Amino acid sequence: MVFDESGHPFIIMRDQGKQSRLKGLEAHKSNILAARAICDILKTSLGPKGMDKMLVSQDGDVTATNDGATILEKLNVEHQIAKLLVELSKSQDDEIGDGTTGVVVLAGALLEQSEKLLSKKVHPLTLSKGYEKACDISIEKLNEISDRIEFSRKDRGELIKTAKTTLNSKVINRCLDHMATIAVDAVLKVADFDKKDVNFDLIKVVGKVGGKLDETCLVNGIVIDKTFSHPQMPEVVKNPKIAVLTCPFEPPKPKTKNQLDIKTVEDYNQLRDYEQKQFVEMVKACKDSGATVVACQWGFDDEANHLLLQQDLPAIRWIGGCELELLAMATGARIVPRFQDLDVKKLGTCGIIRTIKFGTSDDKMLAIEDCGAKCNTCTILVRGGNKMILEETKRSLHDAMCVTRNLIKDNRIVYGGGSAEVACAMTVREHVPKLDNPMEQLCFEAFAEALETIPRELANNSGLSPLDELADLKDEQTRTGNPNLGIDCMQVGTRDMKLQKVFETLIGKQQQLLLATQLVKMILKIDDVILPHEQF
Repeated sequence: MVFDESGHPFIIMRDQGKQSRLKGLEAHKSNILAARAICDILKTSLGPKGMDKMLVSQDGDVTATNDGATILEKLNVEHQIAKLLVELSKSQDDEIGDGTTGVVVLAGALLEQSEKLLSKKVHPLTLSKGYEKACDISIEKLNEISDRIEFSRKDRGELIKTAKTTLNSKVINRCLDHMATIAVDAVLKVADFDKKDVNFDLIKVVGKVGGKLDETCLVNGIVIDKTFSHPQMPEVVKNPKIAVLTCPFEPPKPKTKNQLDIKTVEDYNQLRDYEQKQFVEMVKACKDSGATVVACQWGFDDEANHLLLQQDLPAIRWIGGCELELLAMATGARIVPRFQDLDVKKLGTCGIIRTIKFGTSDDKMLAIEDCGAKCNTCTILVRGGNKMILEETKRSLHDAMCVTRNLIKDNRIVYGGGSAEVACAMTVREHVPKLDNPMEQLCFEAFAEALETIPRELANNSGLSPLDELADLKDEQTRTGNPNLGIDCMQVGTRDMKLQKVFETLIGKQQQLLLATQLVKMILKIDDVILPHEQF
């Protein structure tokens, strides 16, 4: 026990004896082992014929997916280095939206090669510098072999082909053309070609259990999981004028704490007349503004609902804040906080509001469609047999939309099937004799070997011989000088990915290389691990 300058005592406890510590090569091997364990989980999910993982949460919720980011997100990872790989996949998903499995597999391959070189007494900093130089050479090669695709809002064929490449490895690949078209159309609906940007907040994805995947559709507007507030209100309203309100249909309440005592029948009748008068004035304000449909953020009781029905004023209640903003953006309405502020200039318009019914169930939703040329919001209504299929479909469509957005930002592509990785690996190996430092030569060779892990795993997951396919592919690329040759996973009969229309975005592939290299550099710089016994 010691005392501070004020004389207050405090206790210093000795924790060093309760901690485990790894230093040097042992720390590197421990970190690499944890990272490789995560990579081994994802290897079998790579490619169009990759396997899915079934993840069961502690609550019993089941998720079946082959999306790398989703698998790692739902894993209960304890090791600190393994958590870095989870963050790596999440970074790739946030930035690019696709390639989350490939980036983790590549990072694991780099770490596997690093372990071999560390055992040969290669310094970690030398490894990091060598990997960084090899990564720069690979990115230059990707720029060299990339192609540009041309597209517009009307000519979207190349975008659909790229989206199909993304969806080809997903559960929904039996509806490949339909889903790819929906994803591309949704992005083009809200895309700003001048700024080369896409605001995903304007694309709403709504899932409804039931029906078939083929019934998934794109609504030119928004879909709200609500119905009109009264069963006798019309199910279809054409060319409505919509008032969007954040004020409730109820009498105003005093803001301060007070008490109102009702002691006589006359007092009660006065209060009832006051409330009725308030309801009538609220409905009259909506009607006088020219509104034909009222959308309210809050609920209202039966009396207000009955008055709205009497005045032929269909109403929607309990609309969430995000949905209310989307409704206002779609229809061009102004959100009104008070009934006194309602006027015709603040009303929104659309072509039609219709009720969507689902099969024999009593489920209903409202679709606000045909909101005009100025509207740049849309909704994808996903159908599926159960909740698990719905969630996987949403994730798959998100990946396809992200790839389409990336092409709007940069319309350069490379070809898939491991062709780009093999071309980069061969280029890195060509630079090995030009290096003076033997250690750097080892690093370049290790980087090239790691790049070849991608086509090797693609062949393995497709039921082909990994070593034979990779050797034949490298030989054919060398003989023909064609960098578009990859693994024929679908057994089409040609290795030319350009003919197979297997496209990947250039910025997505470059991001994979950069993120994987940066993470490996970070892990290689950790040479001291201190953990409590219970966590070690």
